[in-house]
Amino acid sequence: MWLMLGWSGNTCAKQSELPAVLRPLNGGLQVSLMQYEGTDIRKILVFHGDVLTDGENVWQLTWNTKKSEDDGDAVELTCRLLKGRATNTALAVDFGFGKWSTDNYVMVPGIVYNGNRYRSIGNGYNPDYPKDMYFNPAVPVTISNSPRLSLPGNDISFLELATTNTAAPGMNFYAPAAGRSWFILTEQQTNLGNSGLYIFENKKRDSCTFRITAPAMRKSAAGFGDFHPSGDKAPDWSAGDETKLRFKICSKNSSGIPAHLQHFMAIRKTVTGPGQPRNLVPMSKLAQLGTDICRGNFIETKAGSYYLPENSRHFQLGWVSGMINTFPMLALNDSLERSRVARELDFITSEMQGRSGYFYGFISEDGKIGTEKAHPDFPMVQAMVRKNGDVLFWLMKHLMLLKDQGYGSIINSQWETAAQRLAAAFVKTWKQHGEFGQYIVPETGEMAVFNSSAGAIVPAGLALASGYFGKPEWLSVAESSAAFYYHRDVEQRGFNGGACGDISQDADSETAFGFLESLMALYRFTGKSIWLSRAEAQAALCASWTIAYDPVFPPGSAIGKLQGRMAGAVWASSQNKHAAPGVCTSSADHIFKLYRATGNSRYAELIRDIQHAHTEAVNMPGHITSNYRTGSSMERIQPSDAEGKGGTGNFIHTRNSWTETNGILMAIELPGIYARPGEGKWFVFDHIEAEKVSEGKNSLTLRLTNHTPYNAAVSVFAETARQAAKPMGYTAFSHWPKVSVPSGGEVIVQIMADGAVRTRPHKPITAN
Repeated sequence: MWLMLGWSGNTCAKQSELPAVLRPLNGGLQVSLMQYEGTDIRKILVFHGDVLTDGENVWQLTWNTKKSEDDGDAVELTCRLLKGRATNTALAVDFGFGKWSTDNYVMVPGIVYNGNRYRSIGNGYNPDYPKDMYFNPAVPVTISNSPRLSLPGNDISFLELATTNTAAPGMNFYAPAAGRSWFILTEQQTNLGNSGLYIFENKKRDSCTFRITAPAMRKSAAGFGDFHPSGDKAPDWSAGDETKLRFKICSKNSSGIPAHLQHFMAIRKTVTGPGQPRNLVPMSKLAQLGTDICRGNFIETKAGSYYLPENSRHFQLGWVSGMINTFPMLALNDSLERSRVARELDFITSEMQGRSGYFYGFISEDGKIGTEKAHPDFPMVQAMVRKNGDVLFWLMKHLMLLKDQGYGSIINSQWETAAQRLAAAFVKTWKQHGEFGQYIVPETGEMAVFNSSAGAIVPAGLALASGYFGKPEWLSVAESSAAFYYHRDVEQRGFNGGACGDISQDADSETAFGFLESLMALYRFTGKSIWLSRAEAQAALCASWTIAYDPVFPPGSAIGKLQGRMAGAVWASSQNKHAAPGVCTSSADHIFKLYRATGNSRYAELIRDIQHAHTEAVNMPGHITSNYRTGSSMERIQPSDAEGKGGTGNFIHTRNSWTETNGILMAIELPGIYARPGEGKWFVFDHIEAEKVSEGKNSLTLRLTNHTPYNAAVSVFAETARQAAKPMGYTAFSHWPKVSVPSGGEVIVQIMADGAVRTRPHKPITAN
């Protein structure tokens, strides 16, 4: 049985500073010892001061509390058994809040958004939708069976997690009635192991407890839409044993969920500390290896000619596959690959577009169209809205790149017609329903499943199509729809969800990053500052899905043996409880564009973390991950025990085309170095080191050093503040000059404000 503690606002002795942080939210603090039989609590011993006596056992608390620069309270709490012996005992620190409301927005980064307080279905991975979810505009948000606070009417409302279930160990909430946000951040583990995170609401839902335990003592561990026994075990203590629990409490005025998210992004690394990215493989080498893999995967089938998606000869469009992996092949500016891309575009636009203008999402190698998320009572073929949004966005990028490369003459009018039909279908759907839905029927254009954020990237596609075809109405719909999704999903719900093809309508990272793409596209095509400010809030939501620190993995695991540094790995969804190397499927260069537009280095650090975590997962000589060919990678970076304790830190020996694709895209669409010569601003994204030699009014001289085993061709993007004030286009990367830095060598490069670079002959690195 779960025990709720009463809250009177009392705190432990010597804690004169902490009540000030808790009082505005009717909060209190309590420290206790939990004694267990297995994972069942059999006894709770509460500290009423700093010494607790239980029979012959004498326990002592020691507090070290100080204010931090962000107005938080940083605490190091030491619990020591002075005398006696205790078995199966864990330390618990509870933060209880009275005058609680279920209107409060509760977040555990990377897994719980708005308390996951939604209708739940199934008991496993990718559950089937019930009949009432189809063709029903009133369908409620429906998620998989994951940790969540209960809907009204249920007696029990609690969730239990380990710190390894999170992107940044901790919990937080925003209370709209008080206009305040509260955050608790902690470390992944103590000397007792990974810590636990718990949230309990009482039956009346007018009080709530946030608990940290050392170690984690969950009854059940969360899997992929189900639960299994945790196997957690409380430690035994002997006289002299102690543990130190470090945490930080922050409480801030907030004007809404967007402000709450931005507060979180600002402090998310302050307890764990930032990650320590290491330089393993230059971005140019990753691009070469990835495109070589894709180059060898072009096939001809009865259905048509295309680059293989994933590990199947069948073809799926968008999301993880088709018309995304073609873009970096087109960027090679290679005649053979350009012709292959053209053949795939011919195949897609001739064989996969429905009568309504929407595309089908799947076709077998024999040419049979397949349905997605169908129900026996509804035989019509359905397709993901997300995939169709990807098709519009990426098809427009292909057309723009071909023109930028000087090959506009090879554009087949069929491709442009297909893009216009798809854009028109989205506009029609918006006008009819005021949303884009989650699943549609390509033959008729009917919306099969409503009330999802799956169309989050559609405004980006409409904005690009509007600019390309000169259709102002499409840009107007892009703005209206983005405003709707921002208000409903970000301001009211605090998450985007439902765009992944293997989840329900759960919160997920892919939709969050896709919506950021849309917001930056609208800033690009309208120049309106409102889209930039909304993009900043959305970027903070994206950051909540991104691991903020380098998790500790079991030393015998694959990642542990490689000493992998996984800050920047991106959690997939609240159902699929694993992180991945990169954003599915994107370079996420919109984060770089946001950094460029705002100058906020947190965005640069975020995208650098994502790129470097991806490289940690790439299979290289002496760095085996996927166990496939050099340059391959797979989608699971697993800090948690969602797949069993044996799965923590271990790669699955397979490959995923989409992780290879987003790695290539990052290597192509992100600069190796971004600089504003004469302004003292520069940032390195590539796997090289840079040291400033000198800086003049219009130039910046750097010493570039390459400690990796591979030669590097480092792209350099330099500009002035005036140029940076203009939103960046989608083909800028094709014009960045490159600097060769050999393995084990160093180069002096002078970067000019006009974008030009000048290099001096390289020399080998000299030993210290």
